[in-house]
Amino acid sequence: MRPLEQLLVVDFSQFLAGPSASLRLADLGARVIKVERPEGGDLCRSLYVSNLELDGDSTIFHTINRNKESFAADLKNPAGRAVVRDLVSRADVVIQNFRPGVMERIGFHYEAVRDYNPRVVYGEVTGYGKTGPWRDKPGQDLLAQSLTGLPWLNGDASQPPVPFGLAIADMFAGAHLVQGILACLVRRGITGQGGKVEVSLMESVLDFQFEVLTTHLNDGGLQPARSGVNNAHAYLGAPYGIYATADGYLALAMGSVSRLGQLLGCEELLQYTDVKRYFTERDQIKEILARHLAGQTTGHWLSILEPADFWCSDVLTWRELMEHEAFQVLDFVQVVTRRDGVSLSTTRCPIRIDGEIYKSPKGAPSLGQHTAQILAELSSGRKDDSQ
Repeated sequence: MRPLEQLLVVDFSQFLAGPSASLRLADLGARVIKVERPEGGDLCRSLYVSNLELDGDSTIFHTINRNKESFAADLKNPAGRAVVRDLVSRADVVIQNFRPGVMERIGFHYEAVRDYNPRVVYGEVTGYGKTGPWRDKPGQDLLAQSLTGLPWLNGDASQPPVPFGLAIADMFAGAHLVQGILACLVRRGITGQGGKVEVSLMESVLDFQFEVLTTHLNDGGLQPARSGVNNAHAYLGAPYGIYATADGYLALAMGSVSRLGQLLGCEELLQYTDVKRYFTERDQIKEILARHLAGQTTGHWLSILEPADFWCSDVLTWRELMEHEAFQVLDFVQVVTRRDGVSLSTTRCPIRIDGEIYKSPKGAPSLGQHTAQILAELSSGRKDDSQ
């Protein structure tokens, strides 16, 4: 039995942050019902990644909405709202990520839901919180990254600000929402009290930077100084970075520069015995390393550094990773299938409980796929798991 079985999650959210949270709850056993517009549904259905779609929906929608059900309802219509209210009244968890004021206008904000479902755990994602001058700014990942200073940590000093190539604001906000929801569910199990969980893209990205922001808050407010050579962390000294070799790339983490010089046979590095110079002369050290490492293959350098327990690794492509035994032993890929037989290879839940790997063959729902079934359950008073 998965730990969240028997829990019902009603998910109004769309795009990535909210749906990533409900995905994890579904992985852990909860029944998740997406409430979608009859026309078009979740906007993520048409949010294409590399113009790739499957069975009429974007692959990203398939990926982040697997193992869920779809209930189509017009929330602008009183009849539609009445049916959804019946569904919400039975929910253990409600999730939404609309801009401030939207749920209030249609009557599904926390205070309204709590009146008829006092045990509900209500999760809410915003872009920048519900107060302040940015409350109505679009809660989009790149914008949240940019407004929180994160791109100034990436790339080399000569480059403009470089954002992450992943929707990290959405993903971290979703993860934080799950943490808060689970905490409230634990409290509810002890006291019977529900609660409201609020996260924002901005706060999640700020929390992501907690180490470097703490440094900034205590170093007189200095701006981060990216390395001009092979930057990988604005606040770490040499040799930290990724370096080109004769046939690929080599990643080097923290370690003694002078010892690295001994291991690599690079006499120029032997002079750096003072660890303070690793940062103050970071670019000079990295330039020496870059020239030296380019002379041999990645495999050659790994054969020296790994037996010496110097922290290093190859820099793999996805294809190289997936062909490696270290990836294959994780059993991290699963195939999910829609009711019409359309299948998709995707990743599984990364969490193991009691040694069990959690997979499900249930693909993302087509728009309104479960509406009739859920209506029948509501009329009969049942709260059954979908098969």
